[in-house]
Amino acid sequence: MVIATAFDLSNAASIAIAVVLAFIFGYSFTLGPVMRAGVGLRRALPLAFASDTASIAVMEAVDNAFILLVPGAIAAGLGDGLFWWSLGVGFVIAFFFAFPLNRWLIARGRGHAVVHQFHGH
Repeated sequence: MVIATAFDLSNAASIAIAVVLAFIFGYSFTLGPVMRAGVGLRRALPLAFASDTASIAVMEAVDNAFILLVPGAIAAGLGDGLFWWSLGVGFVIAFFFAFPLNRWLIARGRGHAVVHQFHGH
């Protein structure tokens, strides 16, 4: 959202960029440690997709929905407190949706459980 706001892009472009970057960064935060554990990219990519897709999707859906629901938040500029407040509160609210989802997935051997074996190597 910061990038799109800085470049005065449309609301749709702002949300699209935020979602794409969330997936790129989310997957990269998993890929790094998995690849450092000796897993090749061809095997690491499906592991990252399996471990992070649901969580990132929920975080982005909730965060962007909150920003769209707060009057004026999507149109706020980088210098407006409303921009930063709605972004921060949206992340916090999204966490409370994604955290139980992640716990549920891990308890079933899915989500981050699929890469747990590669942590700490």
